[in-house]
Amino acid sequence: MGLDMYLSKKTYVKNWNHQRDEQKHTVTVKLNGKSRKDIKPKRISYITEDVGYWRKANHIHSWFVENIQDGRDECQESYVSLEQLTELRDLCKEVVERKGDDDFNRENLPTSRGFFFGGTEYDEYYYEDCKDTIKIIDTILKEEEIVRDTEGIYNGEYYYQASW
Repeated sequence: MGLDMYLSKKTYVKNWNHQRDEQKHTVTVKLNGKSRKDIKPKRISYITEDVGYWRKANHIHSWFVENIQDGRDECQESYVSLEQLTELRDLCKEVVERKGDDDFNRENLPTSRGFFFGGTEYDEYYYEDCKDTIKIIDTILKEEEIVRDTEGIYNGEYYYQASW
């Protein structure tokens, strides 16, 4: 119980009759090496991957609520652009660089209270969550860059959702 936070990537893989063969995806779902009979590859539209997870990082959650969800915290799934993820990453980098500057933290990446949301101190846990956020987003940005450079396509869309 408590604040669990998820960042997912959804990649559109639906095939259409008008596409050329080299534009079509092949999707296979197997269990113990055998294709699943209950999942029809032709009906799959998106692949969803878990690309980020935080637990009780209430300051990161607060940033998403204020900057992505228009201040509405109802455990809803919300689209996050790569630009917004980059903005969060850059803010976390600045917080880590200015470690101990609680006035900056309170102004730019404040903690928030909630039912089992974790601590509200600007302590080592706060900074570790920022470092974890930097790693998560750096990985996403690197993967996006590789796909654009090698395949020349847009890789996916990102969504944030919390559960508490």
